[in-house]
Amino acid sequence: MSVSNPSSTSYSAQAIGIELHDAHLLYRDSQIATLSGLNMFVPAGQWTCLLGRSGCGKTTLLRYLAGLLSDKVEWTGQLALTHGRSLQGQVAYMAQQDLLLPWLNVLDNVLLSRKFDATEHSSIESQLQAERLLDSVGLADYQQAMPSQLSGGMRQRVALARTLMQDKPVVLMDEPFSALDAVTRYKLQNLSASLLKDKTVVLITHDPQEAVRLADQLYLLQGRPAHAQRLSVPDAQPPRTIDAQCAELQQAILTQLEQDYE
Repeated sequence: MSVSNPSSTSYSAQAIGIELHDAHLLYRDSQIATLSGLNMFVPAGQWTCLLGRSGCGKTTLLRYLAGLLSDKVEWTGQLALTHGRSLQGQVAYMAQQDLLLPWLNVLDNVLLSRKFDATEHSSIESQLQAERLLDSVGLADYQQAMPSQLSGGMRQRVALARTLMQDKPVVLMDEPFSALDAVTRYKLQNLSASLLKDKTVVLITHDPQEAVRLADQLYLLQGRPAHAQRLSVPDAQPPRTIDAQCAELQQAILTQLEQDYE
């Protein structure tokens, strides 16, 4: 995968830290809370990875932070940001599915977010930025290709470029690499770590190895309702090569997660 230097692309949004204290979330149509007593700190400009069994509330938490559940849940607790303002308008969301529109070419898919952006942008400036981003993810020669002509890994690189195009300080990622083969997944982990450097990233994953490779902060969501437990991460800077220390942590995570399936 040939990738240009991401430093050639300028991002203006300043990273934001997020703190959750004693958070409690209940869907209005449910009698049982999804999250309770949740305490987490998401540092500005770092990767925070969340692990947990299916249905424990990981995606619910991301969707709440993205402002997608306000009318569906009851929320209590403290949600504080380092800059003291609201998360509204500060978040980009990258889902497990690439969600590319099949009738738009690659370039127009990357530009799609600008059509819904209230900020005024020059169309020429936007196109140049989209072209730079496609170059940074190794797809400079595929601007006019249709999504159906791309492999799964290439489609996710388009989705990553589209996420970067939004230029938000907080990036929420809901298992974006889970459907990819091991080598493509490994490459996209490295690429994302490079291109999202200095962004505040929250990554949901079911893969302990992926979390160990990428996390500056690592939390397990466990229990019913779920609460968060913070785990220490290896000393090496992410993205990490899986050494003995990483493998030991990976095994410890699997052992602990296994308790939620008993």
